[in-house]
Amino acid sequence: MAVNFLKKNALTLAASLLLVGQVQATELLNSSYDVSRELFAALNPPFEQQWAKDNGGDKLTIKQSHAGSSKQALAILQGLKADVVTYNQVTDVQILHDKGKLIPADWQSRLPNNSSPFYSTMGFLVRKGNPKNIHDWSDLVRSDVKLILPNPKTSGNARYTYLAAWGAADNADGGDKAKTEQFMTQFLKNVEVFDTGGRGATTTFAERGLGDVLISFESEVNNIRKQYEAQGFEVVIPKTNILAEFPVAWVDKNVKANGTEKAAKAYLNWLYSPQAQTIITHYYYRVNNPEIMGKQADKFPQTELFRVEEKFGSWPEVMKTHFASGGELDKLLAAGRK
Repeated sequence: MAVNFLKKNALTLAASLLLVGQVQATELLNSSYDVSRELFAALNPPFEQQWAKDNGGDKLTIKQSHAGSSKQALAILQGLKADVVTYNQVTDVQILHDKGKLIPADWQSRLPNNSSPFYSTMGFLVRKGNPKNIHDWSDLVRSDVKLILPNPKTSGNARYTYLAAWGAADNADGGDKAKTEQFMTQFLKNVEVFDTGGRGATTTFAERGLGDVLISFESEVNNIRKQYEAQGFEVVIPKTNILAEFPVAWVDKNVKANGTEKAAKAYLNWLYSPQAQTIITHYYYRVNNPEIMGKQADKFPQTELFRVEEKFGSWPEVMKTHFASGGELDKLLAAGRK
């Protein structure tokens, strides 16, 4: 009996010593928008290395999940245990509070720049030599021009495109809503394919050869241009444009359950560091760091940016007025089918 007791204690002690000698392992799941794969593939390894250095060799692995940001938010509400979200639309983060109480109401105040470590605007990707002579939003409503963009119902990317086009038309028409609606009806009528997400739209334009203009974030169209260099695509940035914020948040309920709160907060704070901000600009995203932007000014053409709130009011108002069932988007699409 005594011998068995001693053996049992010896085994327990050995197991304990083995565990002490092992390096810990932490895993984060980043739920992100459809066209951010390359960006986070570049950002994650240096942070994983920094984390190990600062945390006694703890091995951190950041896993990625990508789809249209609205789909991603819905997946979290339905049980996806993401630790952090890095989206391209405020409403897709806000819904995690409104519908699931997974984050606090003041989530935007927890990190700088409304919890948006970088931002972008809309760009046009045109075919080699710009054969349709595309320079501004007004060129996109000509009858000979076919557009490719994701569906605004499922893609934050496409909602920004829709709002940017509306805002540019509103400026050009002096606030005449009837003229703006006429412009938007033709704009939407010219869309040859509505894909569910930005990556699908890229495939449609670059690989299937459909459309004259692909509209996406400035960051995305530049990366597509580089990826498909042999096709000679060109990027056009219109004169009037929208400021597209890319909000981030740790998902409080999930990080507490997963035991990843420290790593999740450190990861999102690191996105504001000079190292991360420099990497971000390499992928044609704009940052709020004047020194870093100044060093890469040639990458980012001057454009007059307006905020969603300036033209349309709050995001909840935008969603209700334009993108809800029976809203402006549905009415304009119906008008274009007549």
